[in-house]
Amino acid sequence: MTKRIAIVVPCYNEEAVLEETMRVLQNELNRLIEAEKISSDSRIYFVDDGSRDRTWQVIDAIVQRGGPAIGIKLSRNRGHQNALLAGMWLAEGDAIISIDADLQDDVTAIGRMIDEFDRGSDVVYGIRSSRETDTYFKRVTARSFYRLLALCGVETVYDHADYRLLSRRAMDTIKQFREVNLYLRGIVPLIGFKSSTVEYDRAKRFAGESKYPLRKMLGLAIEAITSFSIAPLRAISCVGFLLSSMSFTVTFWVLCVRLFTDRAVPGWASTALPIYFLGGLQLLSLGVLGEYIGKIYIETKARPRFIVEAVTSRSELALPVEQG
Repeated sequence: MTKRIAIVVPCYNEEAVLEETMRVLQNELNRLIEAEKISSDSRIYFVDDGSRDRTWQVIDAIVQRGGPAIGIKLSRNRGHQNALLAGMWLAEGDAIISIDADLQDDVTAIGRMIDEFDRGSDVVYGIRSSRETDTYFKRVTARSFYRLLALCGVETVYDHADYRLLSRRAMDTIKQFREVNLYLRGIVPLIGFKSSTVEYDRAKRFAGESKYPLRKMLGLAIEAITSFSIAPLRAISCVGFLLSSMSFTVTFWVLCVRLFTDRAVPGWASTALPIYFLGGLQLLSLGVLGEYIGKIYIETKARPRFIVEAVTSRSELALPVEQG
């Protein structure tokens, strides 16, 4: 029996690439349907994450002229991870595949993901075979990010972004995770179902510019670490111990200079040591604690992670509007 597949494409200011994205994905769907790997009622879900350009108008035009497309418009920008979750939440099918709109991920890997799904995998990760298309800075920061997550005890899949297949059972399990501070790359490995990987070559972006500048990359890194690890809190204790040890050592040295030599400068030690050591420690500690307290504050509000403003589809494809 062929499987019904849903492909979820989060979009933010992607008007320049959407027509080509639809063409490429539709061709791949048609190929898989002809090969009888998927059923003819498989669909592509475009999720507009509060774009400021004509992204929604382009999505609506794609849907209205026919084809296996459904458009979902969020009421405001909620970030890539929440937009991705919104599409996955509303998508219907036996398996859900998430892919970015920029066409950097090789769509031919979808067929191999479905093969792994047919062999019993509930989760299939798309893994980049290399990072040759990335800049040197991007390669270094990405690898450092994965190493940092590993050091903090966060379970993650190396060189995997958000190109993956989830079975319906896996998606229903993810719906049980209710945190507002969302990092899907860390949540998916936690469900524990059988998983496999598919390697692919990553291409250059077809059009437009990256929606993950340095600022957003740093924000994602902080989100990942503080959502899945208490290592920074434990690091405070280690730093405090080291600084205290250094303070005692320097204090002992100052006493030795004062008692056994005539080179002591009156007053400097009692002023400098507390300011530089204890002051720095306090600021560091407050910053890390503040990050975690801020997350507690946001979580206790239990606000929706996304709100759907509109769903556009042909009448026979209409979906109920939900919020997550």
